[in-house]
Amino acid sequence: MTNSTSRVNPGTKSPAPKTSKPRRRLRFRWNEGYIGFVYLLPAGAFFLTFVITPLIQTFNLSLWDWSGLQGAPSTWVGLDNYRTVLTDPESLSALSHSMVFILTFCVIPVTLGMTFAALFSRQKIAGLVFFRTIVFLPQVISSVVIGIAWRWVYQDRGTLNQFLGFFGIESTRGWLGDFDWALPAVGIIGSWVMTGLCMVLLLSGVGRIDSDLYDAIKVDGGGAFREFFSVTLPGLRPELTVATTITIIAALRTFDIVFVTTKGGPGKETIVPGTEIYRLAFRENEIGEAATMAVVLAVIVFTLVRTVGWLLRDRDGLS
Repeated sequence: MTNSTSRVNPGTKSPAPKTSKPRRRLRFRWNEGYIGFVYLLPAGAFFLTFVITPLIQTFNLSLWDWSGLQGAPSTWVGLDNYRTVLTDPESLSALSHSMVFILTFCVIPVTLGMTFAALFSRQKIAGLVFFRTIVFLPQVISSVVIGIAWRWVYQDRGTLNQFLGFFGIESTRGWLGDFDWALPAVGIIGSWVMTGLCMVLLLSGVGRIDSDLYDAIKVDGGGAFREFFSVTLPGLRPELTVATTITIIAALRTFDIVFVTTKGGPGKETIVPGTEIYRLAFRENEIGEAATMAVVLAVIVFTLVRTVGWLLRDRDGLS
């Protein structure tokens, strides 16, 4: 019986073994990177269909003179609609009223929310959860119902005039029909609606702030103002940004409350971009000008929101 032995030449190198695992691992990681995009597809499709596409169509309509009727002729006018809208007294008045509503829909509610947040940050108050629920109720009530309810409040024999009469103020008036008071009266409705939202957002932010920071301020002998500007205000920056953004958008796009309470009257004292878009599109059949007003409003909203985000950004680059 003979044994056969294979000899290996010392001068030759043995072939390197094939390695296929790194390639599989690389392929696995490559496929794993696309999983996030797959998850984003439904939201991306929804955003493209219901946000981007209508914006493009609205901008396209703003460049035409069209009555909106099927089969009606349309004429290319380019930027003439923008010139018309930006020089029309009613359109400019509507935009100026929206700026007033920023005060009542945004500044007042956010200020009240910050005030309550500062008060509740210093001491625990019983029934805070119940209080949050009550002040948040206007957010879950239909705007039409809110408008009808406040229209009763502002009537000649409404709740407001009866309350003033209780204190001897007998000069009752129809607040929504008064040329001087109609716009502030509608603005107060906006303040009532948005204050609860701002309070809930900012109060929830107070609960997120580390209590040790407040203890440190007290140990250093800091008072209420130092506590607010050193701890509460910086800690509420994210919630403050959200609250300001939401309320500014609500002020600029408001329509239902104005339409239910005054329909833009008396005269043109409470017209807003929303009512102007409605009038141009459905009463005067000026689809191009209505679309132009919508585009101008969208640009204003985007500009203000970006400005708020820049002003309230984290200066340390942490957000």
